[in-house]
Amino acid sequence: MQKREQGKSAGAAGGATAPTPKRGRPFGSSNSNAAAAETMAPSNLLGPSLHVHSSFADQNNKRIVLALQSGLKSELTWALNTLTLLSFKEKDDMRKDATPLAKIPGLLDALLQVIDDWRDIALPKEHTSAPRVRTLGVNSLVTGFGNEFQALGSNGAHLHPGLGSGSSVTEALVQNNVSKYRPSSWWFDEDGLFNLDEEGRAEKQQCAVAASNIIRNFSFMPENEIIMAQHRHCFETVFQCIEDHITEDEELVTNALETIVNLAPLLDLRIFSSSKPSYIKITEKRAVEAIMGVLGSAVRAWHCAAAELLGRLIINPDNEPFLLPFVPQIHRRLVDLMSLPALDAQAAAVGALYNLAEVNMDCRLKLASERWAIDRLLKVIKTPHPVPEICRKAAMILESLVSEPQNRTLLLAYENAFAEILFSDGRYSDTFARILYELTSRPNNKVAAARGVWGM
Repeated sequence: MQKREQGKSAGAAGGATAPTPKRGRPFGSSNSNAAAAETMAPSNLLGPSLHVHSSFADQNNKRIVLALQSGLKSELTWALNTLTLLSFKEKDDMRKDATPLAKIPGLLDALLQVIDDWRDIALPKEHTSAPRVRTLGVNSLVTGFGNEFQALGSNGAHLHPGLGSGSSVTEALVQNNVSKYRPSSWWFDEDGLFNLDEEGRAEKQQCAVAASNIIRNFSFMPENEIIMAQHRHCFETVFQCIEDHITEDEELVTNALETIVNLAPLLDLRIFSSSKPSYIKITEKRAVEAIMGVLGSAVRAWHCAAAELLGRLIINPDNEPFLLPFVPQIHRRLVDLMSLPALDAQAAAVGALYNLAEVNMDCRLKLASERWAIDRLLKVIKTPHPVPEICRKAAMILESLVSEPQNRTLLLAYENAFAEILFSDGRYSDTFARILYELTSRPNNKVAAARGVWGM
């Protein structure tokens, strides 16, 4: 557990040790070029250039939030474009640091509402409108909707298309208490005044993707991490996006995944059962199931991000009760990822297994008994992986597995492979020397040691 405590303390304190690396963190975010940025980015240079002065955001905070909340196409487009410029920084961009989210109250909720608006209409509802009876002025003869309407409806001229013909249907509905026949939310089943056509739906989708990209950029800023990690609505929205990764826009899913990965060291899954305001009912189990669905996807960027996300979530002991029931499925998928030729998939799988092996004895026992797990860990070391840190973590996983007495019988079959790496690669000789020592020198392992050495 020493490695987990070190990782947790490093993520919490952020002091002497380096913070957890983030996927795709924009470069050039240091303050060394602040003076040059002020001279090269005057406040009036706000056109298509990326040199946007931070004072612009300070002077327009309220307008940006109101523009997002208005829903007007021109205002929404202006706000999204402005926030995209303020939140993104190229490697060679010589401007001041992007405006932190904490300085703009209500901005995160306004951006999430843009995504939620698209999510509400993303999947078309196939339904047949139920027949309704007009009850306005039912006791009056002069309104046109009461008895006069029923009289005219006797020949089927003014009836709702779903009612058929004749007044018998109308009389039956009136006798059977119309309020029970018609659901309380009947207006959701009707064609509204502001329904969107295909072009309108496409524009809504583009706005949602742009808002998710801005939220992703915000998650790279250290000033925003605590605010976003404690924002339940933010996690509910992004988890809902990855839950529907099969039908949702691919860029929206990618942005949601990278946002969660960036905030994972501070994420406590118990936030979904906390007293914080909730907009989308998502439980801890449903959130983990959403991650597992993405982990099993065929898109390399998605299953790599999901593996990295699981490795970061398990560092927090508070997340263990929700992740441990899925450990067998997680091990099986991560072992499959190690067999892929993609180097980033191997790195993500080894990194996640490295943290999972440190959780408890049960995780180590299940990983050692997983088919091909030992072979593929050895293959990562022997190939070797271009990143030496990945090979070191693979060796450390094997050392964690051999520390459990129940695993030694399984690992004795690989004694020759361990000895070969011990004498051929000096970088990992210490680790494999300890592995062989654990296998052969324990007092209760004399019979097993003899079987391994002499081939009995």
